[in-house]
Amino acid sequence: MVYWLLIHVLPFFQQVESHTTGTSRVYTTFRIALASLTSFLMAVCLGPMAIRWLKSRFRERVSSASSELDRLHACKNDTPTMGGLFLVMPTLFSVMIWGNLENHYVQLSIFVILSFAMLGACDDWTKLSTSTHGLSARTKFILQWILAMMAGASLYQHQSHIPLGTDLVSPVGQFAIPIGYGFIVWTGLVLVSASNGVNLTDGLDGLAGGCSIFAGGAMIAFCYLAGHKTLAEYFVIPYIPQAGETAVVVGAMAGAMLGFLWYNCHPAEVFMGDTGSLPMGAMLGLSAVIARQEFLFIIVGGIFVVEVLSVIIQISIYRTWGWRPLRCSPLHNHFVLNGQSEVKVVTRFWICGALLAIAALAGLKIL
Repeated sequence: MVYWLLIHVLPFFQQVESHTTGTSRVYTTFRIALASLTSFLMAVCLGPMAIRWLKSRFRERVSSASSELDRLHACKNDTPTMGGLFLVMPTLFSVMIWGNLENHYVQLSIFVILSFAMLGACDDWTKLSTSTHGLSARTKFILQWILAMMAGASLYQHQSHIPLGTDLVSPVGQFAIPIGYGFIVWTGLVLVSASNGVNLTDGLDGLAGGCSIFAGGAMIAFCYLAGHKTLAEYFVIPYIPQAGETAVVVGAMAGAMLGFLWYNCHPAEVFMGDTGSLPMGAMLGLSAVIARQEFLFIIVGGIFVVEVLSVIIQISIYRTWGWRPLRCSPLHNHFVLNGQSEVKVVTRFWICGALLAIAALAGLKIL
């Protein structure tokens, strides 16, 4: 909204732009910063009222496959959940103000955030209103794939004419593999994996939120660089016109996550729930696909990757050999059951998340 006013009402800002695509060095970074600040302040200000409202309607019922873990987390019972509602709202509000709503990537980002938030809300609502653990894993997985494939099809239609826009691009060696329509499936895989990765990480106070902020910071840089022709050429990465607008969306999301973390840090006053974890993960994945940095995203979201792998390995080994390598999965629960305090586990995961984000950024200029 503000972007539209500045471009169409105040010609001065058109002179400030160094690119007609709206991705200038000064102006885009300004809007990224303002989008982050706006969503942060809105989340912090909405927090007390939102928590009271959620507490009167949606309270967490701690239940897992581990009775010992349930005992350790018994104090978390009746903590309001579905806090993703006041995480998604500030994000979208900030995007509406500072984003270019005529930009395809912004429109697609809004679709992904809204659709995955609605799916997460349905899962949380089912979990809270029935005796089940939410939607069945099969149902949720299928719906995630449908939404992700829709996003992939839209992205393919928009980027298929851009050089390297739909190819698998190596971060080392600068070679690419054309995959044609396989790009749609690839996009679906990235979005679903990222969405579930953040969801599985959301098990301790502030864990998913903090790790998502570090990952979001790296993705802001990737999207901004991909949308800036001069910098894209310097870093030898695919130039994706207008991709810098995605950085505004991710910036708004990171700011909202920081505001949410204000209340979600230990001891948490509110839980994110699938309402927040699914759209946040999907948006991180979408930003990686838009910037053509899916492989570096594996490093950026290394915490999420490890959490998912810990579950897969735990289940696979148990079904094959009948024993469990971890006391409990995902990995963060293993450390908690080994006697480490929740705050220590979360802080160490944050440190690892920050180091991984830095490592991924350093990987842009290896050669």
